[in-house]
Amino acid sequence: MQKLGLTALILALMIIGCQHQQKEKEATEAPQKKAVVYQVFTRLFGNTNTTNKPWGTIEENGIGKFEDFTDKALDEIRELGVTHIWYTGVPHHAVINDYSQYGISDDDPDVVKGRAGSPYAVKDYYNVNPDLAVDPSKRLDEFKALIQRTHKHGMKVIIDIVPNHVARHYEGRNNPEGILDFGVNDDRTVEYARDNNFYYIPGESFKVPEPENNYKPLGGESHPLADGQFDENPAKWTGNGSRLSQPGFHDWYETVKINYGVKPDGSKDFPQLPEDYVQMDYKAHYEFWKDKDLPDSWYKFRDIALYWTKLGVDGFRFDMAEMVPVEFWSFMNSSIKTANPDAFLLAEVYNPSLYRDYIHIGKMDYLYDKVELYDTIKHIMQGHGLTDNLPAIQDSLKDIEHHMLHFLENHDEQRIASPEFAGNAEKGLPAMVVSTTISTAPTMIYFGQEVGEPGAEDAGFGSNSRTSIFDYIGVPHHQRWVNNGAFNGGQLSSEEKALRDYYKRLLNFSIKSSALMGEYEEIHSYNRNNTADYGDKIFSFVRWSNDERLIIVSNFLADQSQSFELLITSALIKKWNLKDGEYPISDALFGSSNKMKVEDGIGHIQIKLDPLESFIYQVK
Repeated sequence: MQKLGLTALILALMIIGCQHQQKEKEATEAPQKKAVVYQVFTRLFGNTNTTNKPWGTIEENGIGKFEDFTDKALDEIRELGVTHIWYTGVPHHAVINDYSQYGISDDDPDVVKGRAGSPYAVKDYYNVNPDLAVDPSKRLDEFKALIQRTHKHGMKVIIDIVPNHVARHYEGRNNPEGILDFGVNDDRTVEYARDNNFYYIPGESFKVPEPENNYKPLGGESHPLADGQFDENPAKWTGNGSRLSQPGFHDWYETVKINYGVKPDGSKDFPQLPEDYVQMDYKAHYEFWKDKDLPDSWYKFRDIALYWTKLGVDGFRFDMAEMVPVEFWSFMNSSIKTANPDAFLLAEVYNPSLYRDYIHIGKMDYLYDKVELYDTIKHIMQGHGLTDNLPAIQDSLKDIEHHMLHFLENHDEQRIASPEFAGNAEKGLPAMVVSTTISTAPTMIYFGQEVGEPGAEDAGFGSNSRTSIFDYIGVPHHQRWVNNGAFNGGQLSSEEKALRDYYKRLLNFSIKSSALMGEYEEIHSYNRNNTADYGDKIFSFVRWSNDERLIIVSNFLADQSQSFELLITSALIKKWNLKDGEYPISDALFGSSNKMKVEDGIGHIQIKLDPLESFIYQVK
């Protein structure tokens, strides 16, 4: 190889450096796109059995498997506009099924909710639910294959981790070498010790809760372990914090609470982050914790998260994160981000006063926007809420709006189409447009939402209006889309097909639009004050970026059209550098054309919205 002269070498290094800087600059400036999360209850997705007997067994009601997520199924999910799949119910949780031949102990129906069990009563964090495997002895391999298939189809994988509690009968039989099970080294003679994994009630044995409303485990079916007894001595605190040896029927009695070094009086038995760490990134947080002596449970859950990260899981949904100290999340999430900087970390936090702590200190990427946006928009869908309440919500969250994940359904909430919610899936359409486009935050939908699933089945444990997470059941509207494994919607009604098509158009637009990762300004208040016939069931706002300008307007009325002149403020017209004149606009969802007339610096659009109709107008 010919040697370069010193000048030529310096010049070559400068060119390479400039090229590297340009690539870094382009990567930094590349427009970020919205994420769309598809939550799927894994054991229900591929089940084509339509028996739906209350408290039915696997043999009677059927069950879906990992292998049901075929290439065709994953293609269809991705083409819906999905970027991440949250596979709910993957870690091995307590179930009422005999897997003793696979080295799995039986679970007691007295401390299991439903027959299939709650996915939030995890029994063994180092393996997966045997129900989901064709061959339970190879269940982890089957899930690894699903991770690989999901990645092959261009989507990321999210699973649940539940650090606040574990199953009452936790039994880790698959721990990696050197990792001890929960509670093995606990001092059970005391209520609290820093390195105990559980809290205890010394001198008292656990008692099964008194049943209510004639409840009987398994619907009253005879079972050798269903005797109203469960051996736990001394008793442990229950998952929701009950300190009674006999918790109530509505307590989370199937779980026990994890101790993170919080004493019974609420004081903290671990180091505190300095105040200025609220402004520091995960790397600084990781450095802070790495040489600290911390409670044992911190390490156990960190090891669990890193185990799944190493297997290829791309992120986690953390159940009831606000019940675990925020300092632990700083430790946990900085560890995950160090292993995978792109990890998607979503948390269930319902107290708005804690949002910023869990984002800035706890290093969560995203929190549920339930208490403010979801609850407000639900009331509007039901007909007794006002769109006038929406602007204040976005304004109050503007500093963290990107971190507030939006949804209209999930496994905890009622289905839109259920009579207890809105009774009509189409009432969710304007809400879905607003929820999806109002901020830069990710959007989440729950499987079956896109075809109007009402969650009406009596599965056994709990009440309907929510698709059961506790029992083996079929999901009828979703099953019509599955179409016996064809995953082509062949059995859907024309109305269900149209609904899914709407979701598909909206979600695909959302993940491609640069404006939806740009600026936001509401024009609702201005139009309420200045526009005749613009009522409190209409909502409008604008979004824009350097190369895209959107005007979004929705009608939440299910039985009435709305006609009015929509006004675009002079301040916005100036920001968009528009002169007086006419500008063509077209709807991004269905392509209908309109025009905006700018006169004396104010935009004017003649709008006619059918019931439940929305326009996402792109300004040419």
